[in-house]
Amino acid sequence: MPDLISRLLPFVGGRIAPNMRKMQDDRQPLIWLLAAVIGTVVGYAVWGFRVTIGNVQELWLGDPSHDVVATLAADKPWWLVLIVPALGGLLVGLFLQYALPKRRPEGVADVIEARALGGGRINFMHGLGSALVSAVSLGAGASAGREGPAVHLGATLASGIDRHFRLSAAAKRTLLGCGVAAAVSASFNAPIAGVLFALEVVLGHYALSAFIPIVIASVGATLVTRNHLGDFPAFILPHYQIESYWEFPAFAILGITCGAVAICFQFVAMGADWSARRVTMPLWLRPVIGGVLIGAIGVFLPEILGVGYEATNAALTQRFSLIMLLALLVAKTVATAITLASRFGGGVFSPSLYLGAMTGGAFGIIAASVFPEYASSNGLYAIVGMGAVAAAILGAPISTALIVFELTQDYEVVIAALPAISLASGMMQAFHGQSFFHWQLSQRGLFLQEGPHQHIVREIHVRDFMVPLSDEERAEPPERDDEMPLLTPEDTLSAALRAFDTASYTRIAVVDGSDTSKTLGWAERVAALDTYNKALVDAHVEEHR
Repeated sequence: MPDLISRLLPFVGGRIAPNMRKMQDDRQPLIWLLAAVIGTVVGYAVWGFRVTIGNVQELWLGDPSHDVVATLAADKPWWLVLIVPALGGLLVGLFLQYALPKRRPEGVADVIEARALGGGRINFMHGLGSALVSAVSLGAGASAGREGPAVHLGATLASGIDRHFRLSAAAKRTLLGCGVAAAVSASFNAPIAGVLFALEVVLGHYALSAFIPIVIASVGATLVTRNHLGDFPAFILPHYQIESYWEFPAFAILGITCGAVAICFQFVAMGADWSARRVTMPLWLRPVIGGVLIGAIGVFLPEILGVGYEATNAALTQRFSLIMLLALLVAKTVATAITLASRFGGGVFSPSLYLGAMTGGAFGIIAASVFPEYASSNGLYAIVGMGAVAAAILGAPISTALIVFELTQDYEVVIAALPAISLASGMMQAFHGQSFFHWQLSQRGLFLQEGPHQHIVREIHVRDFMVPLSDEERAEPPERDDEMPLLTPEDTLSAALRAFDTASYTRIAVVDGSDTSKTLGWAERVAALDTYNKALVDAHVEEHR
């Protein structure tokens, strides 16, 4: 026995002890504990967010449930649908004008930006303000989703919690992912999809150090919502089955069709945003006009109002005719584009599921009329279409496939959805080259889908690697070559590398931005390249450890 112990001690000391020290140095136990706290807090926050939407809706419909169509059918006047979105738009517009510095509600794209450029930091009060704007918008009938605002709220709370601890930038980004995963799992009662969405869309990598805390947060949020809302998914579906394996070519064609729908949706959203930016009017008036347009559509098709889960469920359970499915497909596309361009709060998660369900349901009806002996129910096609359109718009094929599975608990349906999801996602990449979220970021000059090197050169500034003047140089400022390019401390690493590339200097003077005659220090080519390489290495380590 003593011999065995003497042999094990070197193994423990040489193998296990360094790993344990590394774990302690990275503060993994604390991160896991914070992940559990974040999951619980975000679970309650998402539950409260849904209750707030219902409370706003109760003010004009007398019913806090999100079943807008059923409530409107209970003897509500048509003019109510026309006026209330405009009144909600007035409240939203005034809040944007005077309370939100960015003059717009924030969403998933802002979370991705915070992960890439802000070190996981999100302003706490701005995040709560965006959640309030979104709750009022959706409760008043704006045609958008609640999951995007919930994701931003979850990320805001995670950022608010982690700022009380001295954590590394990588740890802060991981906890940001915890907030995202908790929000998605709480919204759909789908913990696996929540984990994959956070890794796939927000963090952009699958490192084990991030996976463990994100799973903890996702499970914690799921337990909270199941305790308060019950253990059932966002959509209650009957059991569907594939009638014949000869249908798989049809599922592939459906994927291509869903890709076309996703492409059209993004074009319409881009066009609406482009048009709205070129119309000069007070900011507070934009949501009012948008609310009038949404209400006008809602008078004839109230199914487009609000989050739209009621109509999505109706498509999944085969309660719509072909004409109705196609009408809602077009109307929801237009209404959601107007909602987003008018700066109402809301996301595209629910609308993408909605559009997919309408597309799949319509495709299923047509397929059944052409091949009645082979076609499955149009409800099955609606489920497949729901996953395909959502995957293409969100840029999240893996997590949307998991949502389909967690909604149906049926591997066979997932097998049918996979070719549709992959083809729809491929078509979106072929036409747009980016998801809806990355299109929003590209409007701000951020092209994160091109890889970490692209945002690193924009995130690092000359002040991060410049060498200040020495005491002797301050006493007697050095002479500068008149042909030498100049940099300021606020210039990006990208600007510095371009300056070095176009000149033969090994170092360039850094001057005061307001007084170019005042030299502050020097930017050296070697220091710039070392800073760039170190940032690339750090990003690679974070993505793979």
